[in-house]
Amino acid sequence: MKRTNYIVQAAFIAAIYAAMTIMFAPISYGQIQVRISESLTVLPMFTPAAIPGLFVGCILANIYGGGGLVDIVFGSLATLAAAYLSYKLPKKWLVPMPPVIVNGIVIGFILNYLYGVPLFITMGWVTLGQLIACYGLGYPLILTLDRYKDKVFKK
Repeated sequence: MKRTNYIVQAAFIAAIYAAMTIMFAPISYGQIQVRISESLTVLPMFTPAAIPGLFVGCILANIYGGGGLVDIVFGSLATLAAAYLSYKLPKKWLVPMPPVIVNGIVIGFILNYLYGVPLFITMGWVTLGQLIACYGLGYPLILTLDRYKDKVFKK
């Protein structure tokens, strides 16, 4: 039962992440992006199932995004690393920070490689978009889910 619950949670998170990214595609991809689905990167605080869920969701979203194999592989690995680091953080106000830092750096490099856009400017724009998604949307999500975590994320 515990394993089934883990798989269901991971699949549900993957589906929501991918759907949100694709639904908001005009602002989810490119040099200047606010990926609304990145607000979900706070979920590892509540369940370790969010780690593979976010990874798979990002793979699906990046397949749709058109950035090619580099984006699919390295962009998704950045999300995996950020999710794992978020899971390990002890303080809830720090949980959104790994996706901001990791994606700011990695996605900045990816966009620089794919489109030849200026590296540090691109890192800045991606980091700003991540701050909006992870702290502007994700942190309020933490505060809301924290009140209901025992009902929502049964272990």
